[in-house]
Amino acid sequence: MQHAQYLAYNPGITPKEGGLPGLSVLKNVVSSINLYSIIAVVGALAISALVWAWGHHSGGHQAEANGKKGTVVAAGCALLLGAANGIVAFFSAMGTQVH
Repeated sequence: MQHAQYLAYNPGITPKEGGLPGLSVLKNVVSSINLYSIIAVVGALAISALVWAWGHHSGGHQAEANGKKGTVVAAGCALLLGAANGIVAFFSAMGTQVH
């Protein structure tokens, strides 16, 4: 009779609050970075929209294309920054289901 042999070891580690000091400070720092990033994206969106409009009205097709790209990239960044908590929570929850 053969015994089943496990190929991987489960260390049994799960996220736990309160294990180390400074968790609230770290959350505040990350939240502040997120806020500054969102403010920077608003500025990037405004600049990209200005470049897009300037390129369109001046006949500068390259400037117009760059303004469009910048606008789309800024909008994508805003989406990711706003959804960061949800994305991490979703994949973290999915990760707990892997056995």
